[in-house]
Amino acid sequence: MKPSEFLGKENEQLIAKAIEQAESQCSGEIRVHIESSCKSNVLDRSAAVFKTLDMHKTKERNGVLLYLSINDRKFAIIGDVGINKVVPVDFWDTTKEIVIDHFKKGEFTQGIVDGIELTGEHLKQYFPHQLDDVNELPDEISYGK
Repeated sequence: MKPSEFLGKENEQLIAKAIEQAESQCSGEIRVHIESSCKSNVLDRSAAVFKTLDMHKTKERNGVLLYLSINDRKFAIIGDVGINKVVPVDFWDTTKEIVIDHFKKGEFTQGIVDGIELTGEHLKQYFPHQLDDVNELPDEISYGK
């Protein structure tokens, strides 16, 4: 199965809407990337995708990537240096656990949506939404091979 067929159009729209909603609470930028396989360490691969998607170019360096490799069943959530400077070391652990719990039940869309919603909630205390906030990155899911 191609990564772009994994969730279906309706679920893609739910995820884009969740990103839009989460970003309305904070100035962070959230992306979701799905690909077939991850041949390397999942954190290394998600960092490479983060850079490829130019997520490191946000004004406040507060981008967040939810990365999923469907065939290898690998998942990571990573934030940019602006986030990592101000949050506790275990900042992403709870969110990651909730997402993975959904994935174990085959609830991929719900897991991603919950991860996005929690990310927005967590980020608003460190990066509150600004009146002049600009959506710096697309809200749509990106896909790899």
